[in-house]
Amino acid sequence: MALGDAPWIHRLRRTLDGETGRPVLVLVEGPAGFGKSRLVRCLTTTPWAARTPREVWACGTGEPPAPPAGDGPLLFVAEDLHRARDRDRAWLREVLEDARPGLAAVVTYRPEELPEPGLPLGTPPPHYPSRLSVRRHRLQPWTAADVRRFAAEALGRRCTPEAAARLYERSAGVPQVVADLVEALRDCPEAQRYTPADVDAAGVPVRLADLVLGRTAALAEHHRPVVWAAAVLERPATGAELLAVAALGEQEGRTALTAALASGLLVEAADDGYRLICPLAALALHQMLPGPLRAHLHGRAADALGARQPASWPELARHRRAAGRVRSWLRAVERAADQAHALGESARYQEAIGLLEQAMASPLVSPQARARLAPVLARSAVDGLRSDQTVEALQRVVRDDTLPAAVRGEIRLDLGLLMVNQVGGEDGRAVLEQAAAELREERPALAARAMCALASPRWPGTGADVHEKWLRAAGQAAADSGDEAARAAVATARVTLATMRGDPRGWALLDALPTTSTDAQARRHAARGLCNAADAAVWLGQYERAEKLLAEGVELSVTSGSPFTEHTALGARLTLDWMLGRWQGLAERCETFVAATFDMPLISSDGRLVLGLLALAQGEWGRAVSWLSGERGTAPEYVSPSQSATMSGALIRRELARDEVANAAAEARTAWEKVARKGIWAWAAELAPWAVEATARVGRVPEARSMVDAFAEGLDGVDAPGARAALTWTRAALAESTGEVSEATALYREACAAYAALGRPYARALTAEGAGRCALTARDGDGPDSVAAELTSCVEQFTHLGATWDAARTRALLRVHGPAPERRRNGRPAYGDQLSPREHEVAQLAGSGLTNREIAATLHLSPRTVEQHVAHAMRKLNLTSRQQLAEPGDDI
Repeated sequence: MALGDAPWIHRLRRTLDGETGRPVLVLVEGPAGFGKSRLVRCLTTTPWAARTPREVWACGTGEPPAPPAGDGPLLFVAEDLHRARDRDRAWLREVLEDARPGLAAVVTYRPEELPEPGLPLGTPPPHYPSRLSVRRHRLQPWTAADVRRFAAEALGRRCTPEAAARLYERSAGVPQVVADLVEALRDCPEAQRYTPADVDAAGVPVRLADLVLGRTAALAEHHRPVVWAAAVLERPATGAELLAVAALGEQEGRTALTAALASGLLVEAADDGYRLICPLAALALHQMLPGPLRAHLHGRAADALGARQPASWPELARHRRAAGRVRSWLRAVERAADQAHALGESARYQEAIGLLEQAMASPLVSPQARARLAPVLARSAVDGLRSDQTVEALQRVVRDDTLPAAVRGEIRLDLGLLMVNQVGGEDGRAVLEQAAAELREERPALAARAMCALASPRWPGTGADVHEKWLRAAGQAAADSGDEAARAAVATARVTLATMRGDPRGWALLDALPTTSTDAQARRHAARGLCNAADAAVWLGQYERAEKLLAEGVELSVTSGSPFTEHTALGARLTLDWMLGRWQGLAERCETFVAATFDMPLISSDGRLVLGLLALAQGEWGRAVSWLSGERGTAPEYVSPSQSATMSGALIRRELARDEVANAAAEARTAWEKVARKGIWAWAAELAPWAVEATARVGRVPEARSMVDAFAEGLDGVDAPGARAALTWTRAALAESTGEVSEATALYREACAAYAALGRPYARALTAEGAGRCALTARDGDGPDSVAAELTSCVEQFTHLGATWDAARTRALLRVHGPAPERRRNGRPAYGDQLSPREHEVAQLAGSGLTNREIAATLHLSPRTVEQHVAHAMRKLNLTSRQQLAEPGDDI
């Protein structure tokens, strides 16, 4: 990466700056691809080196340069000394043994390709004069942070943290390999977000493949098996393991191992192990091995690693499968799944699910074995994280009429849970209903689990009374079964339904959750109950309770081994952070979350929702729509009713700002009907103010009043402080829309106080803005100075949050309706080539994607004036297109 602050850099600089006449030699060594050439480029282009005479010589090409003459500062670089001819080395020895004052020499080389190991200038070693300062700098692989920084600079925000981590994992931090992989990713510009799968699809860089295969071919034929063994094992292995897989005796194997290390193919790893230079080098060799030889090596690897304790079952499964040992492969797959359940780690779940999917899809596996593995896959998938292949595999299984009905019913239950919890949609509900019917008589415990899922209020389009019916049926089935896990599932369902409906009695039900049960499945249900209650508290506006429950739920999810539940809680935390104004870095956290849960729309919907809300507040309306309902958004079948209402509220608000009132009213009617069908009115909190305003502004005032009445009636007896604050805001919006601005002012201020008490700064600022707007219109209350101070405070709050659009709109309101500013000198201030404050403001909004008409509506300007400001900003910034205004720069 950068040169950094290494002591040898300071020593070079002091010599070249003339601080000391003492010459210096720096020997820079690093294996192929470790960035020696890059370091030389950085060194020779630094200002302190560029202003002094310098000579760069590529060893082995042409004649050596003339010997450095004089005694002034001189930077002399000899690159790739390992390629030097004997006469070149002799010439360089002569120069260094007679090093003159002011000479700063840098010599680079690959240590693995030196004719004399460890002696870059050959034998005998040079007689360095005492006046010459000699340093050695060994280049190291990049760290994970280095790789992440390089990828971010090259790929921008499209590179997800997971992709950067995969780059590091596959390259082992070898700089040239990282650069080649990044270049391959850049050749796919259509990718919006790079994922680990994209890194894998890039394959082995040609430069690396040529290096590895060439060096392997250069080894003696009887030494190559030790390198093949390292490629098959992939991970670091002991010398004994490598020799066992290579089928080499101790003496011959030691010689082969030494030769492989000397060639640079193998490197020493921690704990006295050895590995290839990077995992992609292993892949290059593995792909080159003929099939029979590859299978033989994998069989020997399985035998060698089978003696390890504790056994790594995923690793054994991989080797046994590659060796064609079907029965022992399947046993290892089952043991890997058992191991994942016992440890409860997300990565192990995913690994086990991948192994099970491979087995289910393989033609080598008999129908009987697939019937045995299918329930294991189903159980792992429900507790772990979703995979498309898992759903497809289970759907194939339940269509198999040769399976016993009980087995098929159990798998159908897990398939339904997987589709509901992690995929969403009506299809999952139909599968669960069928599973509940199939299992009720023979296996009531499993039937209770299906019924509990159907009792969840997150189902769109289903009324709360339907969920109550399923909950009663689940309670009866669990009682009939006498099963502890079934009773835990029912307890969780009761907590979920009660808390999400805002029933004050629901919180007491948390005490019935078996958080300390000895039954692992019961604890997983309890973790789900805590996380569901936390999510309910977020949407109800009980934020302190939500914080506490999220912490407890995540901890129990981790310790009980339920990655899916853990991720639902992490999603809820993003929504909570948005509500509480914790916006610093929130977009980045959301994007990381969406990337990690990309294949799980139901879970990732929290991150997508918050990204849309942030984009709207920042005036990035195109991005907002994309995240809320466009190509980046979550499909409607995966969105919970609370999220759906919030998304609609944001979309209505955008249409109102664009003065597309008819569109806003249409969205409001559709969204309101969904809330009414569900009957959980607390979930309308982020929708109601905008929906009522849109309905009133389109001329349907009686309907708007009915909406307010229905909202108020629906909150009767509901413990939802967030929704109650929203109800006051909704009444204020209705009063403003019908011209009752004095009443609206008072209601807005009441809502503002409620949001302030809840700790919601954005909603507080929006309602305070509404109060100021109405007060300016009414002009029968506070004086203009007081209102101006109120609106100025709103601007400060919006700016602090990063709500660019809201801050600009409120500043415009102050300019249009506020008190007259203090008189200034005659004439307009001269800004020259700098943007004026108004041009800066317009440029920000234009860069975020707003049209001239939309900017004009926001800033209370004419479209023609906006057009002129945009043109002036582009001219002053020397930009050729409006889109460039969105790019970061010092002037914007």
